[in-house]
Amino acid sequence: MSNRDNRFSGRTAIITGAGSGIGKAAALKLAREGANVALFDLKDTRTKEVEEELNGIREGCARAFDVDTSNPDRIERAVLEAVEIFGGIDIVFANAGINGVLAPIEELKLEDWEKTLNINLNGTFLTVKYAIPHLKKRGQGSIIITSSVNGTRVFTGFGMIAYSTTKAGQVAFAKMAALELAKFKIRVNVICPGAISTNIDQSTDKQGNLEDIVIPIEYPEGGQPLEDGPGTADEVADLVAFLASDESRHITGSQIFIDGAESLLR
Repeated sequence: MSNRDNRFSGRTAIITGAGSGIGKAAALKLAREGANVALFDLKDTRTKEVEEELNGIREGCARAFDVDTSNPDRIERAVLEAVEIFGGIDIVFANAGINGVLAPIEELKLEDWEKTLNINLNGTFLTVKYAIPHLKKRGQGSIIITSSVNGTRVFTGFGMIAYSTTKAGQVAFAKMAALELAKFKIRVNVICPGAISTNIDQSTDKQGNLEDIVIPIEYPEGGQPLEDGPGTADEVADLVAFLASDESRHITGSQIFIDGAESLLR
C-alpha cells in the first residue's frame, strides 16, 4: 500500500453536491485515500447510492446528509451532525451549484435570478461559514470552492448572467477568505472547470429569446485544444485531492483553471 492510499487517513471531508458529477468523483477519490466523507446533497436515491458505494470501500467512512445548501438551518445542522459522527472537519469542498435559468437580462425573472444566487453563492458562504469553527479546532484545514470558466475568463455563455455572476462572486469570496483564514492555517482555493461531463445540464432551464443575444462563434478544430471533448469529473477530483492534501500546503488564494485551455481560446 502506497502513502497516497492513506494520505487522508484520520481526516474528514464535507462535500456539497456530492450525489453526482464532480462531487461524487471527489468523494470517491478522497474515500479511497483514507478520508471520511460527509455527503451533503438532497438525500435521494442517487445520494444514497454514493453513500453505499463509499462504505463498500471502507465501512463507516461515509454518511449522506439531506441538505439544501441555500438553507442555513439545514447546513448548520448537517455540519454539527458530521462533526458528531466523525469527530471533526479537515476538508471542505463547496461544490454544489446549478446552471439555473438562462434568459436575456430583461426577460429573467427576479425569483429565477435569486434562486441561482441562493444556491450557488449563498450556498458557498453558508457551507464555509458553518465549517470554519471546526476547521479552527483542528488547527488547519483546506477549503476548495467550485467556480467556473464562465464569469471568470469566459463571457460567451449567452443567457447565463445569473450563473456567471455567482461564479465571479465565488472567486472573490475565496480570495478574501484565504487572507482572513491564513493565520489559522486554513487554506482556501477556487477551481474553475470548463466543459466537464456531468449532469449539471439537468439544472438548466432555457427561457426567452436567447437567439436574439447570441453572437455566432465557430471553432473548426473544436473548443478544447488539449482534449477531443469535455474533461471528466475524475480529472477534477484529482485536482481537488491535491488541494485538499498537504502537497498543496503553501497554496492558498489561488484560482486554478481546469479546462484543457478552452477558456484561452474563447
